[in-house]
Amino acid sequence: MALTVFKLNGQFLDVAEGLARPVGLTAAHWQVLGAVLKAPLPVAGIARDMGITRQAVQRIADILVEKGMAEYLPNPAHRRAKLVAPTERGREAVQRIGPAHAAFADRLCEALGEDRASDVHRRLQELSDALERLERNEDRA
Repeated sequence: MALTVFKLNGQFLDVAEGLARPVGLTAAHWQVLGAVLKAPLPVAGIARDMGITRQAVQRIADILVEKGMAEYLPNPAHRRAKLVAPTERGREAVQRIGPAHAAFADRLCEALGEDRASDVHRRLQELSDALERLERNEDRA
């Protein structure tokens, strides 16, 4: 299962790179910006939500801030752990990916069939949920 998921992750990253590149982003930039579109988050929160290291998120956030696509905001819950938020430029970049992303998703769903695509999504979510439960149980042990 893990090897298949590793391969699938690589395939999705290749697709994401192709979708993000025309708007001047990488897949990693898109991933971090996407994590904070609804609400600003600290670097550690983004890392936890995205399943990547805090150090990787920090590096990407710094790049996005340098490019004017994100900004650091004060965090009322923690003086040193600033919140990462998209700027208008960052939001616009993600929005420009939208049409190509939607077209790719439509092609993928068509290739699988709508019912099967929905089932695959549900099963992947179940797998992710099961892994999170295992992780929580290991943390308690």
